Formats: sequence, C-alpha cells, structure tokens
Amino acid sequence: MLSGRRLDLLNPSPLDIEIEDIAHGLARVARWNGQTHGEEAFSVAQHCNLVEALCRQFSPTLDRRWSLAALLHDAPEYVIGDLISPFKAAVGMDYKAFENKLLEAIHVRFGLPAKLPEKFTGLIKRADRAAAFLEATQLAGFEDGEAARIFSRPRGLKGAGTAKFFNLRPASVQTAQQDYLKRFDQLK
Repeated sequence: MLSGRRLDLLNPSPLDIEIEDIAHGLARVARWNGQTHGEEAFSVAQHCNLVEALCRQFSPTLDRRWSLAALLHDAPEYVIGDLISPFKAAVGMDYKAFENKLLEAIHVRFGLPAKLPEKFTGLIKRADRAAAFLEATQLAGFEDGEAARIFSRPRGLKGAGTAKFFNLRPASVQTAQQDYLKRFDQLK
C-alpha cells in the first residue's frame, strides 16, 4: 500500500489498514467497469458516498457509526477491485467469504463490530440497490424499466433534499478521494 503497510489478503490485520489507502484505491476503481457516460469514471469512492447519503435519507436518525459502516461497505474493493454481482456469484462463495473477511478487518480497524447487526446490513443493502438503480439509469445507459427489473425502483426518494440523487456526475480521481476522506473525517 502507498502508506507503507503490507496487507496480507489471506489473513488481513486491522493494524495494516489505513483510510488513506482505502480512499486512494476506491477513487481509482470504476463502477460499472468504466462503462459509464462522461470523461471520468464514476468511482467506487463516489458510490460509497452515495450509499451513505441514501442510508441517511432512508433513516434520518441513523447513528454516526452505522453511517460510517455504510461509507465503508465496499471498502474491500480498494485492493480486490469491483466485480459485478453476477460475476461474484459465478466465482462462488469463496470470493464472498474472502471479501467479508477483509470487510470485517476494516470494520474492526475503524471501531465497528466485525459483523454488523442485521438491521443495518439490511439498510445498507437497500441503499446499495437504490444507488445501483440511480447509477444505472443516470450513468450506465439503462432504461428505467430495465433497471427497475434488475435493481427495483428505489422508494423514499421524494421531497426536500433528494435532488442530489438525480444528478449524479463522475468526478476526478482527486475529487472522489478528497470527498471520501472528508466524509470519513466527519463520521469518525
């Protein structure tokens, strides 16, 4: 890692995980394998910020630590990349177990329980699916009906403060990294 840490992927230690490495990596990993509109790719760092904002939209009184968990929900991708869900399924459970082991180490590193309570895991999954729908329709060329069949149309995105969810734009790597670190600092 750029921090000088050496992360053992098969046996990750929370002591070898740094938020700067996570932000650096996630800002450089493209969602949708880069198949999005715009000069820049929509990064996993941007996706994580979007999911965290959606969690707060769906649960306005969400405790800060669960917002942090939402921000970190795809953090393992800073070293293993972003595989699309159908490919993860094709690779098998060993991949998911590997990803979960790394996520658990990340959670511990930042003061969260290794395994999140199901209530918050469900909220993060809901926000992740909503983000996928929004990204698919705004950035990846999906028709609304097609995205609704695959991801479900998100509920709870009407009213004040929701316009930001309907104006997604890819950002530069630097901006995505800075925005991710800024939100992390606000939540930590």
